[in-house]
Amino acid sequence: MAGSEALYPHRAATGEIKHIGGALMEIEQFYLGCLAHASYLIASDGVAAIVDPQRDIEIYLDAARKRNVRIEHVIETHLHADFVSGHHELAERTGARIYLGARAGASFPHVAVHDGDGITLGSIKLTFLETPGHTLESICILVGDLNRSSEPVAVLTGDTLFIGDVGRPDLGPGYTPQELAGMLYDSIHSKLLTLPDPVAVYPAHGAGSLCGRNLSADRSSTIGREKATNYALRAVSREEFVALLTAELQDRPEYFLRDVEINRRGAPALTQLKPLAPLPPDDVLGEIERGAIVLDVRDEDAFGAAHVPGSINIGLDGQFASWVGSMLGLDVDIIIVAADDEAAAQVHVRLARVGIERVIGYLAGGIGAWREGGKSVARTPQLDPPQLRTLLEQGRIDQLVDVRRPAEWEGGVIGPALLRPLNRLSQALDDLDKSRPTVVYCKSGYRSSIAVGILEREGFANVSNTRGGFDAWKEAGLAIEARPSP
Repeated sequence: MAGSEALYPHRAATGEIKHIGGALMEIEQFYLGCLAHASYLIASDGVAAIVDPQRDIEIYLDAARKRNVRIEHVIETHLHADFVSGHHELAERTGARIYLGARAGASFPHVAVHDGDGITLGSIKLTFLETPGHTLESICILVGDLNRSSEPVAVLTGDTLFIGDVGRPDLGPGYTPQELAGMLYDSIHSKLLTLPDPVAVYPAHGAGSLCGRNLSADRSSTIGREKATNYALRAVSREEFVALLTAELQDRPEYFLRDVEINRRGAPALTQLKPLAPLPPDDVLGEIERGAIVLDVRDEDAFGAAHVPGSINIGLDGQFASWVGSMLGLDVDIIIVAADDEAAAQVHVRLARVGIERVIGYLAGGIGAWREGGKSVARTPQLDPPQLRTLLEQGRIDQLVDVRRPAEWEGGVIGPALLRPLNRLSQALDDLDKSRPTVVYCKSGYRSSIAVGILEREGFANVSNTRGGFDAWKEAGLAIEARPSP
């Protein structure tokens, strides 16, 4: 598959190709690690369909050229909330028709599909199933081989059924999570679980996605395997399933609803984005004074060594775009600080994937140019676990803040930590003293470095990050306390 490996750091260069039902039929999976998002090319006899495309669509056009197939169909399993889809541009570039569940209410030309509707691509028959629950318009796609039998050989399940989990039931406006969870139970049990056990399962997301909470890192499964191992499918009744899915729902990022509306309208082409401008330090300072936020995408050690005061550190490794969307939203002006120009260009695309388009430019020359221009820098100590233990024993750490999720907290805590989950941190600072030495930790050091920037912007004068986080603390054999989440 073509495309910059820097932009797709967690995807193999060749993609994942499944030949199902013979050489005339193939399903190729495109996996975008930073969004834990899977999209698909299904091809047979020179015709292809793309399912759940990401916003930057060149990878699909390149794959179609390489396979000498025409993209005639673009299918969305639902209106995605966690990323902006490329369906609109892909249809314009190829002449393909767009297919959506009948309840989507999309405002662009599309085919509204119902139960049993289908399309044929050479020897492949795609049949649509309406499967409301994750969203009202959610559909799944049965993949059949006309050369073999009437039984499907695979099903693309969107966000209805994941590997090890099911979709979150709180993205349908006008319905309670309990009502949506009931719909999801009916969809899964009356339609998906009636399929033969060998049917391959291909979802739209994997581990790390915000669309579920227990997703596997595996990229595919089977109906039989999910029946046997998926925790959500072990519920013995509809009532138990609803209670299981609606207990302790993760907070829904605010940008989710915005992305749904962008996808309902159809996003403009990436080529219409404002070009990324290199900005000298004085211009960056002027934009900061006008309210722009500096987004530093370097790793936590580089950020800690020197950064623009008041900047937020969200590293390119990890669920980068999702965290930027969750922490900054879509309505702020952003200036990028990156290791180099290439990394800054990557950020521009990766932010656009979740609908963040108010990127003014990037600091030309990086932090080195900022210092050479005579501008002040901030520094954040990075404490190794033994250093943190020593400081705690000496009573030199007044506030230890754990920014993991409550479920992670219940697996063990470092000393006198206070639980302040990152996604709620800005609203949970009233009982913290900004003048006291504060250390932050998470699981690996990634989220805690985000938290450091937030605390510094809120006026905390002495903040340190824990290098390697809770995992490094455990690996060092240091003491862990068991405390219930507050």
